[in-house]
Amino acid sequence: MLNDKCRIEIYRSMKKRPYLPTILWALLILILCGTPGKDVPHLSFLEEIGFDKVVHASIFFILVLFFIRSNKLQKNSYVKANAVFIAAGLSIPYGGITEILQATIFSGRDGDVFDFIADGLGCVIASLSYGYISKKIPKLRLPK
Repeated sequence: MLNDKCRIEIYRSMKKRPYLPTILWALLILILCGTPGKDVPHLSFLEEIGFDKVVHASIFFILVLFFIRSNKLQKNSYVKANAVFIAAGLSIPYGGITEILQATIFSGRDGDVFDFIADGLGCVIASLSYGYISKKIPKLRLPK
């Protein structure tokens, strides 16, 4: 567990580059979505239960949590006040863009509307649950 002094130092360093975790996570998503299908391990029982959709929802859930946290670290009061809407409003289209890229540019990949729906669902769940999660996970709380 981090003490308050350590949390404040992390908070100060994050204020200098608040979107770095969000950008890195978004790049990781893009890399994963661009990985050719033949390089992705296939386990038939996981495919049958739709595990791929859970993965899509989970990675976009995390993206929105990072994005909301980054928005709340901004000096701009509009961005802070609308952190959740901005995060979801940019993350959901990003999910659509990744699916379009899979369908058109990335070789060995197929865009899937159900993957996009899973991406959007992960974004919405993160947006709705951020308040609760930030109370339960101290690292997501901003110091006073």
